[in-house]
Amino acid sequence: MKELLQGNEAVARGLYEAGVRVVSSYPGTPSTEITEAAATYDELYCEWAPNEKVAAEVASGAAIGGARSFCGMKHVGLNVAADPVFTMSYIGVNAGMVIGVADDPGMHSSQNEQDSRNYAIAAKLLMLEPSDSAECRDMTKLAYELSEKFDTPVMLRLSTRIAHSRSIVDTMEREDVPLRDYEKNPAKNIMLPAFARPKHEKVEARTVAEREWAETTPLNFIEDNGAKVGVIVAGSVYKYAKEALGDTVNYLKLGVVNPLPVQKIRDFAAGLETVYVIEELDDIIESHCRKIGVPVVGKEIFPRCGEFSQKLIAEKLGAPRGASVSLEENIPVRPPVMCCGCPHRGLFYALKREGVYVSGDIGCYTLGASAPLGAMDTCICMGASVSALHGYNKARGAEAEKKAVAVIGDSTFIHSGITSLIDIAYNRSNSTVIILDNSITGMTGHQQNPTTGLTIKGDPTSAVDLTALCHAVGISDVQVVDPYDLKATRAAIKAALAAECPSVIISRRPCALLKTVKHKPALVIDAEKCIGCKACMGIGCPAISIRDGKAVVDAAQCVGCGVCTALCAKHAIGEAEKKEGAQE
Repeated sequence: MKELLQGNEAVARGLYEAGVRVVSSYPGTPSTEITEAAATYDELYCEWAPNEKVAAEVASGAAIGGARSFCGMKHVGLNVAADPVFTMSYIGVNAGMVIGVADDPGMHSSQNEQDSRNYAIAAKLLMLEPSDSAECRDMTKLAYELSEKFDTPVMLRLSTRIAHSRSIVDTMEREDVPLRDYEKNPAKNIMLPAFARPKHEKVEARTVAEREWAETTPLNFIEDNGAKVGVIVAGSVYKYAKEALGDTVNYLKLGVVNPLPVQKIRDFAAGLETVYVIEELDDIIESHCRKIGVPVVGKEIFPRCGEFSQKLIAEKLGAPRGASVSLEENIPVRPPVMCCGCPHRGLFYALKREGVYVSGDIGCYTLGASAPLGAMDTCICMGASVSALHGYNKARGAEAEKKAVAVIGDSTFIHSGITSLIDIAYNRSNSTVIILDNSITGMTGHQQNPTTGLTIKGDPTSAVDLTALCHAVGISDVQVVDPYDLKATRAAIKAALAAECPSVIISRRPCALLKTVKHKPALVIDAEKCIGCKACMGIGCPAISIRDGKAVVDAAQCVGCGVCTALCAKHAIGEAEKKEGAQE
């Protein structure tokens, strides 16, 4: 049966067809939809884990227990999961285990642009990289065969374009893969130094066997167009190159990006005048070619940063664009903004008015750094806001403690903020942490998390009580506020900063985009009262603009949250029924 599937959906289909039983992931764009799609298959147990390390450990335990398993994450999530991933390379598997990682060249939704191929090399793990949705499904299934053949977890690398683009996939029935027997084997599964030392030798021998396989697998193939120029490509760049260069060059398309073949590359390059390596981000393939004595042209002309395109490849190689079409570059930029009614807007406005240092974190609320709010000083990685605030306060002393806070979302707090809050309590800094509880994992598209009381499939479950949790780790001063109430929010911030102890504020209001949230009617502006002072523009709400010197509200966007009413000294903003003759 033919289906038009997103790359992530095709990976999920591959999990289903391969007989996978256990899937554990943490949502992160561009990988999120793999697990969301997998959860639609009743035969698969799927879950959102608190973080990527936990997800990798769940998948590891399932594989050791005899079930084919999967964990998915974005590239920065692999940093979090690295500890179990590296050790599982030594342990190996019982049933197959696949680690899906989606890189983000161009940083469409990420804080860095790391290349996950480096992790495959460092952890000495086999890595496959598909170039379209059909290969996503095919390579996912093959990865389980390879995992069990070589006794290793296998990594599947996607990029944003592959993860989110769609192409035709021939779907098949699910394979019936029995649960494998578990046999106790301490020498294999317990990585004490005495057991780990010989395992390293086995990993090196395994890599040799994998490289021999990479020489002959059809995943690495040559397209001979009789040209004198060759290009070596993988993943999405293969499609870009095909569109930009057509049959004017020969291709070596690599589906296995670790370990890379040796003789296959040498055979491809033999007799060619020039060989180009076209790869996004790091010079992994290029460096390998030079190491094995194959002269290539790569990063001398192709950039190390950003996402590639058909246009870029054509320009760098002086090729005609042909029939490829791209959007004009002068399209106006549309920066991301907080949604109308976003509960984070009131909180950040209050922080701006208080003039405090804000240690930021990863999530929708990172947009609090943007104008006109501009209420964020740093943003490092998931969970870093809390521990970085502690470090900032320890460095700068008591005066800094009275003018600095950390902000962190509910899902991010569960991910990696709890241990940082414990550090604050244990090591006694009078730090103020604000948990932005919007009842969902917002930025990646409304996934459940351990605070929401629902599983990935919407089934009721236990919910973490954030107030009780903060008390349990040693925080006695815990306040809960509604960020729509600016007066109460500012009062809570002042009280927490004045306290002579660590404190937590829980800013609690559901995400405005949740289907369960009932909005009020759109507000209107009384044009007679409005003096055009633009104070209401200070919260950066997309529903408010200035027209002919007066503020206006876009009724199609406004959700009636009322935050803007607290900014208007002339009381020009209100509900329609209370403002007769008011102008929208």
